[in-house]
Amino acid sequence: MTAHTPQLARLERSQGAAHVAMGMARGAVRLRDLAQRGSAKAFLPHVAGPVPEIVFLNTAGGLTGGDRLDYSLTLAEGCRAVVTTQTAERAYAAGEGTARVTVAHQVGRGGWLDWLPQETILYDGAALDRETTVDLAEGAGCLMLETVVLGRAAMGETVTRLAFRDLRCVRHKGRPVLVDPLAFDAHALAAGAGPAILGGARAFATLAMVGPGAEDALVRARAALDEPGVEAAASAFQGKLVLRLLAPDGWPLRRQVARVLASLRGRDLPRVWQL
Repeated sequence: MTAHTPQLARLERSQGAAHVAMGMARGAVRLRDLAQRGSAKAFLPHVAGPVPEIVFLNTAGGLTGGDRLDYSLTLAEGCRAVVTTQTAERAYAAGEGTARVTVAHQVGRGGWLDWLPQETILYDGAALDRETTVDLAEGAGCLMLETVVLGRAAMGETVTRLAFRDLRCVRHKGRPVLVDPLAFDAHALAAGAGPAILGGARAFATLAMVGPGAEDALVRARAALDEPGVEAAASAFQGKLVLRLLAPDGWPLRRQVARVLASLRGRDLPRVWQL
């Protein structure tokens, strides 16, 4: 009899990439190119008009170790667009490997991008490596949001094991003007009750505006920071506005983020946001 060594079944991993390109045609911002494969999709509920909305979607229903997801947008000169995700992204426990997400947007001369993804929910044992890059041409600008929730408080979830690396970078004419790295592991979570890290918060967000008028928006941003239980601060410098927000749960943080966005943008949130 021949001895056989037991082997673990190879688990299927999700792979997806979606790219959208927008340009000016007949006085409006219109779709130029759409490419998508695997679990990544993009749809445009308001493709025509002065500021179209673009929605990215991960049909896999979440991320786990070994998954790969890529989103990208190219805006031609003078184009404005609002880009979001259909729902919160969920990073589940990773048996092995790391889920990797790459977001790479390009904004042409004089254009503007609102990159407003919904929350990322990190479950216990998640391993996620994400990099977001926005390249701005001359005279272009962006408003970008990133919100992270550590488990679901309503379900009694506690996150004690985590490998999370998140890097956001905005470049203007090829030169980095905002670099915002973040890394969390089990040691950081253990120290998370201290003021130097999360101060006991389960949800946190960074909102940044880069480009013309960013510093002038500081007063409006601070005036909107009034949600009970949410700790927040805002600063403006060298053509940038940056807000940091902490909350005990994702729901009050979402309400606060929505009010700040309404103040800064002067128009409704993307339609897929449910408040």
